[in-house]
Amino acid sequence: VMEGGKPNLSLVYQAVQALYHDPDPTGKERASVWLGELQRSMYAWEISDQLLQLKQDVESCYFAAQTMKMKIQTSFFELPPETHNALRDSLLTHIQNLKDLSPIIVTQLALAIADLALQMATWKGCVHTLIEKYNNDISSMPFLIEILTVLPEEVHSRSLRIGANRRTEIIEDLAFYSSTVVTLLTSCVEKAGNDEKMLIKVFRCLGSWFNLGVLDSNFMASNQLLMVLFQVLQRDETSTNLHEAASDCVCSALYAIENVDTNVALALQLFQGVLTLETAYHMAVAREDLDKVLNYCRIFTELCETFLETTVRSPGQGMGDLRILELLLICAGHPQYEVVEISFNFWYRLGEHLYKINDVALHSIFRPYIQRLLHCLARHCQLDPDHEGIPEDTDDFGEFRMRVSDLVKDVIFLVGSMECFTQLYSTLKQGNPPWEVTEAVLFIMASIAKSVDPENNPTLTEVLEQIVMLPENVHMAVRYTSIELVGEMSEVVDRNPRFLDSVLNYLMKGLREKSLASAAAKAIHNICSVCRDHMAQHFQGLLEIARSLDSFALSTEAAVGLLKGTALVLARLPLEKIAECLSDLCTVQVLALKKLLAEGSANGKSADPTVWLDRLAVIFRHTNPIVENGQTHPCQKVIQEIWPVLSETLNTHQADNRIVERCCRCLRFAVRCVGKGSASLLQPLVTQMVSVYQVHPHSCFLYLGSILVDEYGMEEGCRQGLLDMLQALCMPTFQLLEQANGLRNHPDTVDDLFRLATRFVQRSPVTLLSSGIVVHIIQCAIAATSLDHRDANCSVMKFVRDFVHSGVANDHEEDFEVRKQLIGQAMEQHGQQLVTQLVHSCCFCLPPYTLPDVAEVLWEIMFFDRPTFCRWLENALKGLPKETSGGAVTVTHKQLTDFHKQITSAEECKQVCWAVREFTRLFR
Repeated sequence: VMEGGKPNLSLVYQAVQALYHDPDPTGKERASVWLGELQRSMYAWEISDQLLQLKQDVESCYFAAQTMKMKIQTSFFELPPETHNALRDSLLTHIQNLKDLSPIIVTQLALAIADLALQMATWKGCVHTLIEKYNNDISSMPFLIEILTVLPEEVHSRSLRIGANRRTEIIEDLAFYSSTVVTLLTSCVEKAGNDEKMLIKVFRCLGSWFNLGVLDSNFMASNQLLMVLFQVLQRDETSTNLHEAASDCVCSALYAIENVDTNVALALQLFQGVLTLETAYHMAVAREDLDKVLNYCRIFTELCETFLETTVRSPGQGMGDLRILELLLICAGHPQYEVVEISFNFWYRLGEHLYKINDVALHSIFRPYIQRLLHCLARHCQLDPDHEGIPEDTDDFGEFRMRVSDLVKDVIFLVGSMECFTQLYSTLKQGNPPWEVTEAVLFIMASIAKSVDPENNPTLTEVLEQIVMLPENVHMAVRYTSIELVGEMSEVVDRNPRFLDSVLNYLMKGLREKSLASAAAKAIHNICSVCRDHMAQHFQGLLEIARSLDSFALSTEAAVGLLKGTALVLARLPLEKIAECLSDLCTVQVLALKKLLAEGSANGKSADPTVWLDRLAVIFRHTNPIVENGQTHPCQKVIQEIWPVLSETLNTHQADNRIVERCCRCLRFAVRCVGKGSASLLQPLVTQMVSVYQVHPHSCFLYLGSILVDEYGMEEGCRQGLLDMLQALCMPTFQLLEQANGLRNHPDTVDDLFRLATRFVQRSPVTLLSSGIVVHIIQCAIAATSLDHRDANCSVMKFVRDFVHSGVANDHEEDFEVRKQLIGQAMEQHGQQLVTQLVHSCCFCLPPYTLPDVAEVLWEIMFFDRPTFCRWLENALKGLPKETSGGAVTVTHKQLTDFHKQITSAEECKQVCWAVREFTRLFR
């Protein structure tokens, strides 16, 4: 589009109109693509400036303002430094002229001005200049405050990458002018009277400065604005929007004084201020104003979060006043579960704190609060009395119950699992509560059952006895949750095998009912996992279920779970029994696959085999009997018999990535199951993998290849064959990755390729190092170090680390000298390029969580040859840019030399990691 020079304005107008108003979706799409290209071109600067000047309509101005912001964020380097002042002046003119057109345009322009100020090092004291310029004009106030609101928010913006040096300079600058801003906001409030929009703007702005953490807390403690905030929150007639803005601001203030001891005056003001809101909370409850109730609960929770340490350190004294916990428990008593949910994170953190301190006296102070909380939670978990069927676990309420279950598990130690379990049980035993109360109690009991000590515990066995005698006419939800509870009590069944029969009978009843089947299957799976030895005598029964799996109404997951349980028990049978039973267990799935293949060849259209493949995979995965040396693996014969069907299924569906992935997964577990016993499959399997991969390069073949190298790479007779496989798989892989954006578009392939290469380095390093393919793999790894994808990056770094390490680790193997020499040659050829690329990737491409992996690679290279590494690192650092396009210093000479010294003198990898982390902040 843009090759032909600058597009004329009427064309841009047409495109913007089409984007917003074209009834035809393809027209909209075309306009969107064209405007996107325009935004990326150099002409975008001039065109958006003209559109803003002409001020023809809201749409074109919004497009232009948004483009300006985007260009300043991502392409500021395109402008020569001498144009920066003119850009600033024209943006200020635009925001002044467009201030009444639309608030979203004002926001976009304010963001553009803020992003410019942060990058433009020559614009000194921007806060001061803006306030000077617009302070006396009441009509400019809204946009001035908008700029002052977004400016602190943008300081930590990910997209700007202004670097730590400039960021520190800006934060100091903003802290210096912060009292000027607060004074401006205070005078705005005085002039605003009842202008609600203005108050909302002021509170948002104040909150933004609190969030940046630059306000002087003593100055704020005595400031008029705090009083106004609490007055607004105490007043019953405050509107919803204003209430929300004031609440956000108080929460930001509480967050800003996280360290209470250094902000005592402000902490006290906020503490006392929030305690005055209790009456207002009750008023909002009486008026059924849920928005306000939620706001108050947010404030009370933030108060508790801020004063958590103080409360635990000096409970009941000064600002450790336990009334703040009372406020949260009042909220927990609100009938809507959304209210109590806000405070979960606080209760979780309180539990964590008390668990670490582990002081009995302290625990007893907080115990009554946790008891009351648990009481409220059990009530909130109750289903509606008119609810029919089982509890839904995927809707909002179902998710809330899961979060309750997690929270209860985390805080139960304060009350004692056993006491709580017994207490809950006694409420069921004594009264005759309605079904929804019973169900909620059973639900909480299921959350804590695993943390109750199962050793000779009469209460637990009594609960188990009572549950399995529940009549079938109780509410469906009660039966459902009781089945879940039985599954959670599998440890108790293991200690008391006399109950096994009645428990299994109870669960079998559930398995035969449509709505209970999946829950029952999950419980049976749990019992199989925990009671493997006791279940061996029931294996025939499990086999019966497995044979007729599809006669039960099971979810896919539950069916697979049942087979997993069956396989776990199968592995405990005597060896001579295993082969025949495994064959029995697999026959159902194999016959189904054969049937699909036969139907497919008859009518030319094959049905989806994944259900059967997943079932076979889970059987192989969990049938892991203990086989002594020299004994034939009992599963070997079965797997050889199954191979032809898997092979044919793979061939039939070779174009379908999802199905091929499931085939490979199934084969992977089959190979892992019998280990070296799968040798007879190696040749045909590799041949098929390689031939399909030439046509359909599914990355799962590379993964399967890595499993084969792991199992057979140590076998002298297999090494050459595995290397041939690697070379055959690499050719199509490199073709795929060398396309434009190949690495970014195929992260799975990158991940699996380097898994395969790493397995080679681990199992048969010399085979790989002395091959012709290794150079290409190293070059691919160097190119892929900058790939920002969690798994792929991790895989690449692991390969490079293990690769270099194989020349460092003197494991007294006879091939060590050869390895060392081969790695030496490779490093001589690629070392400098590798180090340069790693440094560049760290600074400009990779997110912080990947840095420990990079540090390990640098550490290994340095360990291999410290003097040469020092030189490589120095050259890499020389190539880094020293200042930003806005004229700010990115990295000083001293910072470069310090970093070089920290790395090269490091005694352990941790120090390298720390240095890399600090250094890369300079470029973020």
